Amino acid sequence: MIARGLGRSYGDPAQNAGGEVLAPLPGAIAEPAEDGTVEVSAGTSLHELMRFLLPRSRFLPVTPGTRYVTVGGALACDVHGKGHHRSGSFGDHVASFDLVLPDASLRTVTPDDGDLFWATVGGMGLTGILTSARLRTVAVESGYISATTQRLPDIDSLLAEMASSDDEFAYSVAWIDTEAGGRALGRSVLSRGDHATRAQLTGRAATEPLIVPGEPRLAVPFVPPVGLVTRATSRAFNELWFRKAPRFRSGEIQSIGAFFHPLDGVAHWNRLYGPHGVVQYQLVLPEDRDDVLRSLLAQLAGDRHPTFLAVLKRFGPGNQGWLSFPTAGWTLAVDLPVRPGLARLLDRFDEVVAAAGGRVYLAKDARLRPELLDAMYPAAARFRALRSDLDPHRRLQSDLGRRLAL
Repeated sequence: MIARGLGRSYGDPAQNAGGEVLAPLPGAIAEPAEDGTVEVSAGTSLHELMRFLLPRSRFLPVTPGTRYVTVGGALACDVHGKGHHRSGSFGDHVASFDLVLPDASLRTVTPDDGDLFWATVGGMGLTGILTSARLRTVAVESGYISATTQRLPDIDSLLAEMASSDDEFAYSVAWIDTEAGGRALGRSVLSRGDHATRAQLTGRAATEPLIVPGEPRLAVPFVPPVGLVTRATSRAFNELWFRKAPRFRSGEIQSIGAFFHPLDGVAHWNRLYGPHGVVQYQLVLPEDRDDVLRSLLAQLAGDRHPTFLAVLKRFGPGNQGWLSFPTAGWTLAVDLPVRPGLARLLDRFDEVVAAAGGRVYLAKDARLRPELLDAMYPAAARFRALRSDLDPHRRLQSDLGRRLAL
């Protein structure tokens, strides 16, 4: 069997052909303790948790690009957000978790437990079934972000700006126009921000400072017979998105949802890609291998595979998670509609990324070849050895675990 959260992984970590898949139980949250930690069931979504915490002037130190993931899934994938350069990833803020081991025993695990803790953080659910966790939270004055937006003409100016001043902001992310080539390669819109204080709020925001994220307002009702993401629509969208962004604007007040989770406002947005679906490819490269990043962007700009969404973030140092994705450097995530030739393109990318000392994100992967895993994740052999001790009968299995020989 394998445990499943809310199904937001792009790949196969919660799929299990020929086995059982455990759906999450309804969420449960305790009142925050005096030290700001909160005990929460593993089936609780980050959406539920934010709606609980914000009225109590608390927030999560790390939130990924969607809040519709469970605490258990966030921990098992060691998710990251726009603030990794300062706050690290989800596992860095876990005080403890309860884990049902393959032999059916229940253990409370803390960072002091060493191997089991760091094998489970980012371990894709293969060390045990998470039932609850105690998470650290941070104090906030509002449910808003004071955002700074900046339009940059090319990849060189973007990387220079992020490297020199990202640390001045709690959060930072850049949208990149992957259709632009030549001198405009990597032209982008950089968005950064900090939690807004009450003194920064005006109007309606000032009267309701601790506003909570709402439910999606729009939905894609069905899968169209052909995908709507084409080279023509992608080029038009990217041009419009770049041109409408301000050259520089600071102090704009945005809601938590608008800043962190814009796609959560449209339910089933993935249906726009049509019946063949979408692959999100996410990689991280060491900071001194920006030459490889430029090369990959140039290949995307010259390729026939369109994309609406490509984002770049700057990671700080990674944690001790054996299969945790973040490591210091540049991380690029690209949404690509499935079409002929995509597999060959991404296979080439895998080889280049591995040779450069980078890796791909297992939470978003459904196609990595197993022989590249150990080059990307040096602790993979330790992970297999621990699994053999914990689970000699392989009671915990997933399609991802079998595909990558974990």
